[in-house]
Amino acid sequence: MTATLKSSSAAPAPDVSGVEFATSADGMRVARIDDLVLAMVTSSSGFAILASAIFVRRPLTELTRADFIGHDGRVGDEAEFRMRVAETARHRRDLAAMNRVQTRIPASTPWGASQMAVIYAEGVVSHSTAGHGGFHLSSDRNAKVLPLLRNDTAWYEEDCEWAIVAISFPQLFTGYERSMAEKAVRNTKPDAWEAIHGCKLAEGESWVKDRRAFDQCHAADHIVISTIFSDQHSGMTEVIAVVGGDRRASDDERRFLVPSDEYAGRGRFGFAIDPVRHAQYHGPSSFIGWRGREDGS
Repeated sequence: MTATLKSSSAAPAPDVSGVEFATSADGMRVARIDDLVLAMVTSSSGFAILASAIFVRRPLTELTRADFIGHDGRVGDEAEFRMRVAETARHRRDLAAMNRVQTRIPASTPWGASQMAVIYAEGVVSHSTAGHGGFHLSSDRNAKVLPLLRNDTAWYEEDCEWAIVAISFPQLFTGYERSMAEKAVRNTKPDAWEAIHGCKLAEGESWVKDRRAFDQCHAADHIVISTIFSDQHSGMTEVIAVVGGDRRASDDERRFLVPSDEYAGRGRFGFAIDPVRHAQYHGPSSFIGWRGREDGS
């Protein structure tokens, strides 16, 4: 679980009890929650990000950008910053009320030997290893997981499958964790989510479902796999594209010139070549690997 949280929706008058706000020495908005300090930092590109630091004891008014090393996503404005701070504070209060026990339990996990364990409740244990981790459920606990989501091994890795444990035993997780778990299942297991809830996810509500739709729609199209700003054509991006975007499945690499502004607006799953607007390019290449080809194509 991350130390700082992303706001799901704007809400009036966030509860910031126990939070200290201030302006840093270099003009940033900062807030302290126990041993965690958050800052609203303006990036070199002009947008604001949420940065974090722990165990910084100096007064908030003395802190500078150099004190913050964590990066926890963008924030739109000061109101959103305060909302994110409030959510983080609430999450930490909820955690403090949980009866989780951190200990060492000799165990072999799918990811190696357990180095640290957190007991959430009887039969629900999170293990950390040198490289990864996840939850292990007792047989009784695992039997209570919905069949659509259940792992017969009773192991649930920490990146995505932890969410299955959270929605199966919500009383053991904070409100924020439950919210993130629902989102994780919706994004990664849309078919199971739809079956459980008896409704269809719309476009934009599930990463995996949207990815699947993109791949199906553009299965026969050339999808960009490499790009470089064109040295020969100002304002254009030279791209290499293959059918379906899978280099391993196709040796038919083709080059195209795409307006850089248009390419900058590409979707999160890739850029599909439109043969009507994007003509195949056979001229001099800005790709080092293409420069030595006899015909430049």
